Amino acid sequence: MTTTPQDARAEPTPLAPGAPRSGTTFLGLPTAPRGVGHLRGTQSFPDAARTALRDGQLRANLGRATTTIRGKRAAVVAEVPHWEQLRQAGKALKAATMAHLDEHLEELERQVTARGGTVHWARDATEANRIVTELVRATGSDEVVKVKSMATQEIGLNEALEAAGIEAIETDLAELIVQLGEDSPSHILVPAIHKNRSEIREIFRRTIPGVDPGLTDEPRQLAMAARTHLRERFLRARVAVSGANFAVAETGTLAVVESEGNGRMCLTLPQTLITVMGIEKVVPRWEDLGVFLQLLPRSSTGERMNPYTSTWAGVTPGDGPQEFHLVLLDNGRTAVLADEVGREALHCIRCSACLNVCPVYERAGGHAYGSVYPGPIGAVLSPQLTGVEDNASLPYASSLCGACYDVCPVAIDIPSILVHLRAEHVEAQTRPTAESVAFRGLSRVMSNPRLWHLAQRAAGLGRFLSRGRPTLPAVLPPPVSAWTRTRDLPTPPGKSFVQQWTEEHRR
Repeated sequence: MTTTPQDARAEPTPLAPGAPRSGTTFLGLPTAPRGVGHLRGTQSFPDAARTALRDGQLRANLGRATTTIRGKRAAVVAEVPHWEQLRQAGKALKAATMAHLDEHLEELERQVTARGGTVHWARDATEANRIVTELVRATGSDEVVKVKSMATQEIGLNEALEAAGIEAIETDLAELIVQLGEDSPSHILVPAIHKNRSEIREIFRRTIPGVDPGLTDEPRQLAMAARTHLRERFLRARVAVSGANFAVAETGTLAVVESEGNGRMCLTLPQTLITVMGIEKVVPRWEDLGVFLQLLPRSSTGERMNPYTSTWAGVTPGDGPQEFHLVLLDNGRTAVLADEVGREALHCIRCSACLNVCPVYERAGGHAYGSVYPGPIGAVLSPQLTGVEDNASLPYASSLCGACYDVCPVAIDIPSILVHLRAEHVEAQTRPTAESVAFRGLSRVMSNPRLWHLAQRAAGLGRFLSRGRPTLPAVLPPPVSAWTRTRDLPTPPGKSFVQQWTEEHRR
């Protein structure tokens, strides 16, 4: 077994052979390090969302895009009579895989190595970036072409390569738009979902050398401009960097699914291929892949199957890359695995269906989350990868409506994990908060019948403030104003439930 750098094996590595374990799986490596990667924002979610909500163009872009994707998904899912059974099969496969993750990763390493590949174990973003940078330097290349990859976005690989004098060229159309616009992704599947066609046209006109000055915002013209720009990069590239949607332990096979063909170019043309993959992406057997290749395209792009499904195992002499490296990334994942409730977030197959149905995401957009993983899944995954207190506001970025659970292809109970993480945050507080004081007071009132009845009578005064409207005025004095600024406070009813019950049963 080969790993790089050599000093990475001086101590036990994430789920690697020889690492200490609890039961069948090693648990509790540190969370993702601060100061590297894109898992933490500079603002809390409420502050960032407040800014996003003022952007009418952003909300319009998000509304149109998510509505379209939701409709496509619903149509193709409705075609599958056994969709719920398929969903439960995916859930069961993920749970079983996580229970024996160490064994499957060791088998994956054996099979990749047997087929001519090299496996590297990375504890965190810093180590993964160092490994990839050293591998690229060893080839003598000063640029790489990239397949769309959430893992490399998570660790900030592009920035690490740039610091080493290596240019990383995104080849996915949406990722290219984000890169050329010096922006950041705002959606798992469609990173440039916050941009409309006119905005994309202006980015291309400004940044692509030699682009037709008469370029319109017609989708085909935009795609052709990007294709012309990228074709030269594909042909001269000596190194490619990819992520992986899945890895099959029993065969050492990696899989990437995509819709544009850029991934196929990156996976076949360069001499060297480096894949960075989160350790949770492994599946035990080839036949398990069949379940997820039915669930993923319908839930993500609203297609019956992905236009391009690329699989490879190690190195094949004379065909494709002649040097293959697989970097297995932990970066807080075993810390997530240690949480019996929260570990379900590791089942995610990055389809983004939960983002497209979430009313909070649709209005605030992905940048408000401060993490490369936005939306409902980001609200449960990012805080666990970083430690809850580093992303304490994200578990509250939800109305707990449950729409995310209903559409998740592997039935992740996101609402329950959100509540679980909120409880962790509350328990971590060492000083009383205004909320905790208020709830202690409410507990005292609700446990004393006399105080409770007095409180109900006092609440009745709110009817005078509402002046016949169904909700109280938005502008109320502190501390109530903190609630009514962003929420409707219903007008108290004329009679309490107890009063109505008493009157009804006296008849």
